Amino acid sequence: MTDIYKKLALHLNKTPGGFPETASGVELRILKQLFTDEEAELACSLHMVPEQVKDMAKRLGRDEEKLEKLLKTMLKKGLVLYASRNGLETYMQAQFVIGIWEYQVDLLTEQLIKDFNEYVPYLTDEMYKHKTQQLRVIPVGASINAEIKIMDYEEAEKIIKSQSKIIVAPCICRKEHAMLGKGCDKPVETCLVFAGGAYYYEERSIGRSISQDEAIEILHNAVDNGLVLQPGNSKRPQNICMCCSCCCQILKNLNNNEQPAKIINSSYFAEVDEELCTACEACEEVCPMDAITVEETAFVNTDRCIGCGLCITRCEFDSMTLKPKKDSEKWVPPENIIGTYNEISKEKGLL
Repeated sequence: MTDIYKKLALHLNKTPGGFPETASGVELRILKQLFTDEEAELACSLHMVPEQVKDMAKRLGRDEEKLEKLLKTMLKKGLVLYASRNGLETYMQAQFVIGIWEYQVDLLTEQLIKDFNEYVPYLTDEMYKHKTQQLRVIPVGASINAEIKIMDYEEAEKIIKSQSKIIVAPCICRKEHAMLGKGCDKPVETCLVFAGGAYYYEERSIGRSISQDEAIEILHNAVDNGLVLQPGNSKRPQNICMCCSCCCQILKNLNNNEQPAKIINSSYFAEVDEELCTACEACEEVCPMDAITVEETAFVNTDRCIGCGLCITRCEFDSMTLKPKKDSEKWVPPENIIGTYNEISKEKGLL
């Protein structure tokens, strides 16, 4: 059983989110904190396709009752995905990010956080190798003017209003930073989860069920606090993350790149009207990618601008506006999360 964690690491690396190997072996240290040997062995046998326990037991030649007990334990630990419809219970493999890590929001330890922070750059480097990301950036509502034709899947409020089930959960990024004494003053209860993902969070008692109106109130508060809106990368996303550049692992590592705009999936950028600009620096202060510099007027580096629109919300002189990218550069997300995973898998050569 000594190599089971290496086997699991290889298995997780074949998922869309990846799980790359490191020289230090930090990825194995993480797995050993999350999985027992028995759990790791079972995880290596799971697929990213829902499966009933009876079918899984038959496929693996295992006792159905014992297998179900183990799966339920792994569910409580956020190590597998679970769905129940019309009394039919199924389990499936969870990838590490976005997945297992986020499900640890109520189980974090200081050592796990330290190891994860060491590992994040390897994860993000792996993500940036392919075009389709798991999250995308959409502009905040207040930055959208009447001249822009924007699709429903690019407006956070319309995404929220299309949901029948919504859970709000704590942001794991801000929570982990706070646990290490490096937190910020941004709101923590900001992760909106929809559809099947919401039922999974509810099953594990992560977060709480809220109405559309409360979700929109949380959204407005997040924008007021300068948070970037990052929904799942599909036209029917199962989540909206509201992220700060000081704690969000995606944004922090993206900011280290010279051209964040070339990596992130977004369809907009900010533009300055120099005649109206007073060089007040409000836009520079709120920009999460250090894309704006101010001397006599503000200047937007379009290689760094991710089109979040926060700068427009801070400008009191109407000098900042949101502009759509060329049609050839606009990001059109896949229809659903399955399409997103398929696109990533194709780009990684897994399909």
